Amino acid sequence: MAGNEWLNGYLEAILDAGSNTKKRSDGKLSIAKFEVKEKDEKLFNPTRYFVEEVVNSFDESDLHRTWIKVIATRNTRERSNRLENMCWRIWHLARKKKQIAWDDAKRLAKRRIEREQGRNEAADDLSELSEGEKEKGDINPSESVKEISRINSDIHIWTEEDKARRLYIVLISVHGLVRGENMELGRDSDTGGQVKYVVELARALAETKGVHRVDLLTRQITSPEVDFTYGEPIEMLSCPSDGSGSCGSYIIRIPCGPRDKYIPKESLWPHIPEFVDGALHHIVNMARALGEQENGGKPNWPYVIHGHYADAGEVAAKLAGALNVPMVLTGHSLGRNKFEQLLKQGRLSREDINATYRIMRRIEAEELSLDAADMVVTSTRQEIEEQWGLYDGFDVKLERKLRVRRRRGVSCYGRNMPRMVVIPPGMDFSNVTAQDLEGDGDLKSLVGSERSQNKKHLPPIWSEIMRFFTNPHKPMILALSRPDPKKNVTTLLKAFGECQHLRELANLTLILGNRDDIEEMPNSSSIVLSTVLKLIDKYDLYGQVAYPKHHKQSEVPDIYRLAAKTKGVFINPALVEPFGLTLIEATAYGLPVVATKNGGPVDILKALNNGLLVDPHDQKAIADALLKLVAEKNLWFECRKSGLKNIHRFSWPEHCRNYLSHVEHCRNRHPTTRLEIMPIPEEPMSDSLRDVEDVSLRFSMEGDLKINGELDAVTRQKELIEAITRRAASSGKPSANYFPGRRQWLCAIAIDCYNSTGDWTETFQAIIKNVMQAACSGLGLGRIGFVLLTGSSLQETVEALKCCQVNIEAFDALVCNSGSEMYYPWRDMVADVDYEAHIEYRWPGENVRSMVKRLATIEGEAEDDIVNYVGACSSRCYSYRVKPGAKTRRIDDLRQRLRMRGFRCNLVYTHAASRLNVLPLFASRIQALRYLSVIWGIDLSKVVVFVGERGDTDYEDLLAGLHKTLILRGAVEHGSEKLLHSGDGFKREDVVPEDSPNIMFVESHGAHDISAALETLGIK
Repeated sequence: MAGNEWLNGYLEAILDAGSNTKKRSDGKLSIAKFEVKEKDEKLFNPTRYFVEEVVNSFDESDLHRTWIKVIATRNTRERSNRLENMCWRIWHLARKKKQIAWDDAKRLAKRRIEREQGRNEAADDLSELSEGEKEKGDINPSESVKEISRINSDIHIWTEEDKARRLYIVLISVHGLVRGENMELGRDSDTGGQVKYVVELARALAETKGVHRVDLLTRQITSPEVDFTYGEPIEMLSCPSDGSGSCGSYIIRIPCGPRDKYIPKESLWPHIPEFVDGALHHIVNMARALGEQENGGKPNWPYVIHGHYADAGEVAAKLAGALNVPMVLTGHSLGRNKFEQLLKQGRLSREDINATYRIMRRIEAEELSLDAADMVVTSTRQEIEEQWGLYDGFDVKLERKLRVRRRRGVSCYGRNMPRMVVIPPGMDFSNVTAQDLEGDGDLKSLVGSERSQNKKHLPPIWSEIMRFFTNPHKPMILALSRPDPKKNVTTLLKAFGECQHLRELANLTLILGNRDDIEEMPNSSSIVLSTVLKLIDKYDLYGQVAYPKHHKQSEVPDIYRLAAKTKGVFINPALVEPFGLTLIEATAYGLPVVATKNGGPVDILKALNNGLLVDPHDQKAIADALLKLVAEKNLWFECRKSGLKNIHRFSWPEHCRNYLSHVEHCRNRHPTTRLEIMPIPEEPMSDSLRDVEDVSLRFSMEGDLKINGELDAVTRQKELIEAITRRAASSGKPSANYFPGRRQWLCAIAIDCYNSTGDWTETFQAIIKNVMQAACSGLGLGRIGFVLLTGSSLQETVEALKCCQVNIEAFDALVCNSGSEMYYPWRDMVADVDYEAHIEYRWPGENVRSMVKRLATIEGEAEDDIVNYVGACSSRCYSYRVKPGAKTRRIDDLRQRLRMRGFRCNLVYTHAASRLNVLPLFASRIQALRYLSVIWGIDLSKVVVFVGERGDTDYEDLLAGLHKTLILRGAVEHGSEKLLHSGDGFKREDVVPEDSPNIMFVESHGAHDISAALETLGIK
C-alpha cells in the first residue's frame, strides 16, 4: 500500500492545482483539461504533469483500490466528491491508455510479420551465398559493432588526381532557419544540429579539390517573425581563394508555402511539390550557366543531389528522378522510430500522433527516399540496424546479399536496396588553437588571488560558470544538452549527488539550453529543469553544481576550453544517442569522455579510444566511470592524448574524402548521356509577318544549322516562304512542323473522364475542344502548346481523339500509360526512347509481373479478380484488368508489400479503378511534365494543368506545384481515389495545400468558363 500513499499524494496535488485553475477561470474547470489532448503544451501545467505521473507510474489496480477507499470514506464535502469523481476519470484514462497500447502493439506485430514474410520470400528467390562470396567486411547484425567501417578496397579513393574535375553538388535541407553566420541554433525544434551540419558540409565540400560549386537549397522565409536574412534569395558561404566565376558554396532560398509565415516542418508537407519545382528551375539554370562557363556549352548536371531529413529526402528523390542523377539521403532522425516510441508510451493514440506530427506523411517520404536513394549516409551502425531496419524498404541481410550478387555479376531478379554507409559527421577544428591544448595559465588568472585584475581578457562565460563554485580549482565534469528527458541529466545528477568521493574531487557543470522563466518553457523542458533544481536541493549540492541560465552558441568552445583547463571530463549520459557530436567537440579540446553505451558513442569511442562507455540507467556505473577518469591522472592524460591523436578521423576533409569516394562508387545514373536542353532559336520576322504566329505557322527545324545552333539566314528565309505557301495550300490544316521550345504557355490536359466501366465518356471529347478553343482565343495557337496526360495506352488515346474533331498533331506531346510513355505527334508516333531510358532506374521488368498480380489479390478473393491486360502493356508498363466489384489492395498497401520484397515501382489505378498500371519508380504524369519543362526550356509556372474533381490514384500529385491547376467541376463522374490510401495512411491535406493561389476551381467545362479562368491567371 506504500504505492497508494504516493498515489494519494498525487491526487491531492491535482486537486490543489485544479483549485487554483478554477479560481482563475471563475469556476469553469473541466475534467477535459485532464486529457492528454490538451492543446496548449507550451506552458507548464501542473495538473497535466500530475495526471501523467499517475497514469504512467501506477497500475490500474492501485487506482481502483484508491477509488474504493475514497468511496468508503467519502462525506458530503465538495472536495471528497471531486476526489471520487477524479479517481474514476483517471482510472478510465489509465485503462484507455492500456487498451491503446495493446491495440497498437498488435498492429506493430502484424506489420513485422508481414515484413518478415516479404523479406523471406525475397531471400528464397536469391540463392544462398557460399563462404567465398561473403563480403569480408560484413558484420552480423546480432554481433556488437566493432568499429567505424572503412572504405572497401574496390572503391575509388578520392585523391589529388580528382582535383581536375569540376563537380556541381546540390544539398537540400528544407525546414528550419538556415544561414551561414550567427545561426540561431535551439531557437525552435526545427533549427538544431542539422542546420549547423549542412552549412558546414556545404563549406567543406566546396573546399575539396575537384568540387566546383555546392548549392544548399532551403526554404525562403520573408516573415516578420524572423530576421530579414532568411528572405535573401542567395547567400555566399565560401569562395576558394583560387576560385573564379560561380565557384564556391551558396545557400539558395526557394520560395515555398506561405510567403509571410514561418511554419513548422509538420506543416510544410503540402508545399513540397512547389519546392521541387522551384529547385528544379534553379538547378536547370545553374547547370546551363556552369556548362557555358566550364563545359563547352553542355549542361553541367549535379554530380549528386543530397537530401537531409524526410522532407528534403522526398525533394531530392523527385529531383533525381526528373534529372536522372544520383541521389543520397541522410535521415538525421527517423519517423518510424519516433512513431513506435510514442506508441509504446501510450499517451497518444495513432490518430493523435498523426494529427500532431504528420507522422504517416513523414514515414512515406522516408520510404520514397529509400526507394530512390543510391546511397544512405548514416553516423553509426546502430542507426542502420535498429532504425533503418524498421522500414519496409530496407533490410540489412537482403541488402548485403544483393550487393554481393551485383559485384559478382549475378542476377538480382529486379530487386534493389539502397547502399548504407557509415560516414561520421565532420567537425570544424579551426577554432581549436595550440594555446587551448597547453597549461592552465588562463584558469589561474580567473581563480587566482589577482583574478580581479587579470580576468578582463577572459571569456565572460567562464566567470558566469565559476561563480557557482565554492572551490573552482576542482576538475569540472561537463554535460551539455537541451533539457530533454531523453538526455538523462537527472540520472547524472543523482549519480553525482550520491557519490561522496566524486563530490569531493570534482564540480559539475550543466549547460541545459537557455531559459528565462521555467514555467514558460515547454512542458518536458520545464519538468527536467524543475527536477534538476529539486535534486540540487535534495543532495545539498550548492557550490558544487553550475547551471547557468544563458549562453551563446559562440561561447560553447569556451565552455569546452574551461573544462579542459580544469582537467575535467565531458559526459553524455543520454538514454540513446543517435550519434554524439558533442563527444567529438569535447575531444577536440582535449577532454576525455564518458558516454552512453546505446547508439553512436560506441563507434566514436572505438575510433578515438579516449574514454569509457556506461549503462545510462546505472547510477553507480556513471559515478565510477567519472571518478576513475578524474582520480587517475595518468589515465586522464592517456585518454586526452589518444583523443587528440585520432580526432582527424572526424575532420571535415576526412568526411568529404570518404563521402565523395562512396558517391563515386554508387553512381548508377548519368544524365549527361540522356538529358539535353534544347536550344531556343530566334526566328527573324519583319513587322508585317509577326502576326503569322497567331495563325498557327510552324517551322521545320531540319534545316542547316550553324555551330551555335541557329539556322542559316538564307535557309530561314526560304523556310519562312515555304511554310506560308504550304499553309495556304493546306485548306487550313495546321502543319506538324514546329519547335515546342518556342511556347510561352503549355496546357496539360489530365482529365480522367471514364464511366463506371472504365470507358471514355463524351465529356472528354468536349473538354479537349473547349480547352483548345479557350486557350487559342487568348494567346494564339502558335504561342500555346498542348500536352495530353492519360492512363490509357497510345492506341486507346488515338481512338478517343478521333471522336474529338481535333487533329492529333495539335498536341505537342502525348503522355500515355500514366506517364510511362512519351510520344510527339508533330514528329512521329514512336515512343521517345530517351524518355524510356530516363525513367528505367530500378525498373524490375518482367520480375515483378506475376508478383503484382499475386500481391494485389486480397486473401480469400478469387484469383481471376485481377488479370494481365496485354493490350495496354509495354516495356515500361504492365497493365492489369480488375473485375467489376472485385476487392483489391489499395495503392499504399500494395506498394508496401512490394518494398518488403525489394521491388521499387510506381502504381496507379486508372479507368475508374478498373485497371492497375505498374510503372518504373519515377514514371508518372507529373514527372513527365517536369521532364518536358527541362528539355523544352519551359518554366513550370507557365504550365496550366486541367483536372477534374477526382481522377486516377495519381490525381493528388497533379494538383500542387508551381504550375497552375484548373479543377473543372462536374467533368469526372468516376474516379479511382478510393483505392489510394488505407485508413491508417495520410490525408489529402498532407499532400495538397488548402489555400494555394495556383489552384482554381472552374464552375463548368464550357469554353466560356475556361476562357475566363485562363484570363484570371493572366493567360491572354
